[in-house]
Amino acid sequence: MLTISGITVRLGGRTILDQATAAIPTGARVGLIGRNGAGKSTLMKVMIGQLEPDDGSIEMPRRARLGYIAQEAPSGTASPFETVLAADVERAQLLEEAETCVDPDRLGDVHERLLAIDAYSAPARAARILIGLGFDEAMQAEPLESFSGGWKMRVALASLLFSQPDLLLLDEPSNHLDLEATLWLESFLRSYPGTLIVISHERDLLNNVVDNILHLQGGKTTLYAGGYDSFERQRAERAAQLAAAKASQDAQRAKLEDYVRRNSARASTAKQAQSRAKMLAKMQPVLAMMEDPSLSFDFPSPKELRPPLITLDRAAVGYAEGKPILRRLGLRIDPDDRIALLGRNGNGKTTLARLLAGQLEPMEGEMNVSGKLAIGYFTQYQVEELAGSDTPLVHMTRAMEGKPTVAVRGQLGRFGFSGERALTPVSKLSGGERARLALALVTRDAPHLLILDEPTNHLDVDAREALVQALNAYEGAVILISHDRHMVELTADRLVLVDGGEANEYAGSMTDYMDFVLGRNQPKGEGKGAGKGAASKGDQKAVAADWKEQRELRKQLTRAETALARMQAKVASIDEAMAGPVDKAHAFSGLTLAQLTQQRTAAVGELEGAEAEWLELSEKLEAKAEG
Repeated sequence: MLTISGITVRLGGRTILDQATAAIPTGARVGLIGRNGAGKSTLMKVMIGQLEPDDGSIEMPRRARLGYIAQEAPSGTASPFETVLAADVERAQLLEEAETCVDPDRLGDVHERLLAIDAYSAPARAARILIGLGFDEAMQAEPLESFSGGWKMRVALASLLFSQPDLLLLDEPSNHLDLEATLWLESFLRSYPGTLIVISHERDLLNNVVDNILHLQGGKTTLYAGGYDSFERQRAERAAQLAAAKASQDAQRAKLEDYVRRNSARASTAKQAQSRAKMLAKMQPVLAMMEDPSLSFDFPSPKELRPPLITLDRAAVGYAEGKPILRRLGLRIDPDDRIALLGRNGNGKTTLARLLAGQLEPMEGEMNVSGKLAIGYFTQYQVEELAGSDTPLVHMTRAMEGKPTVAVRGQLGRFGFSGERALTPVSKLSGGERARLALALVTRDAPHLLILDEPTNHLDVDAREALVQALNAYEGAVILISHDRHMVELTADRLVLVDGGEANEYAGSMTDYMDFVLGRNQPKGEGKGAGKGAASKGDQKAVAADWKEQRELRKQLTRAETALARMQAKVASIDEAMAGPVDKAHAFSGLTLAQLTQQRTAAVGELEGAEAEWLELSEKLEAKAEG
């Protein structure tokens, strides 16, 4: 059992954690979630002893081995394979002792322990983990210093997984991974034998791996049983209960305050008024569940262009003359296309994106681009390169030089930077806010084609959902590179697999691709080449049409969910008005009970209609996905 008891942490005069408390059973797999800046990483640092809390304590089983990725990536001349093997310190020490030990009894104990910890199969296990995280045999033998920072962090993750600590702590483990490595990691964690606590904004990982959600908000922690979808349902129910309790208490408080106000001055009722005043003072307020600030992604609509926007005909692209990364590219992009690029990091997805964005020229073949085409290209580098001392308003004014202030402010407002938020230095913005600002900048000219290369790295779950809805409402074409398959499934209607120096339509769904990556449900004889999705043009068109139909159903389902939420809120608002006095600004203030009853009957009827529409669309989408 891991026990978190009343942890309080104050940083820079601000309370980050406020009496955070939770009891996590041994063997549990817990998703630690919360909005950006809520204190998730702070709580994890307290768990590993890196940060001393101002109050409270962490208790865990004696001799429990705790594993956490260090902030600094490993480096040096050792290979990834050697680095991972060295992570099992006990094994390394025992093997060294077995080479030098001359005491027969001690040597017997050493070999017995080596067998107990399965030391001789360790090299194969280390290789499997590295392969799962994207290192082929040749890469496993190269020196660490030859790898980028992202690949070094993969080695750090592989080392941690190989060491198999009793308590495994992971902070955004998929940030440096592609979709394929993320799928492997999810599969690995599902069968992890120890206790797992993972900070993640990956909805699928939180649904498929964890069995508890530890939600951090306002410095407090609440433990929910189940995955992320279960958490959302439970939290919605809890919010409704809190809203009802608050409405009831507010009505009681209003009555007590009214009595005290009317009777305090009268001698005959002064004691009763004083008694009720004491009741008011002792009444603990029921706080309505805090709602996170609204997120805003609103892409401006582009002017219409005749298709196609871009065509590639046997094109090749690369960085060094005579050494193309991708060859024989044949691709057509139309104004309504939603294309997701699949494939492991290093296979050329970003190279293809840069070609389409006009940052690279084709080495051979043809690339035809519509003359009036405007492209918005988002990368993580743009987020990192934002000047910290400048405000969003300064950045946007510079980017929209010559445009009136109202247009500049309007573009910022589309992405949630209105009022004072537009005047906040970038250095004080969260990672998610910086990503939003970068998206606001690249879409300022209402592009016909939006190319997004890993747009979710700095976004929490709610922000990702807002981005999904904005992309589905966007009227231009989208090219998406993302390891968040929830986003891919909800926005893309075409899949293009970049692999083996080529980019081909993938004739299948995301589920098919996941099965291919994990080696599941493959017919005999299908190898790596089968994953290229080399389907006939007829198959490609059929798959594209099927995906477009699914995307339209998802759009309708999103609208139905919005309508359903609106009607639920309306019924709750009427119930609040019926429970007692409400503020004059309340939507149903001043109506009689009979009028409120009539309004509620009509609202419930609309709610039932919205629920029926949502259910029908859900069933259609489910049948389409399975068919």
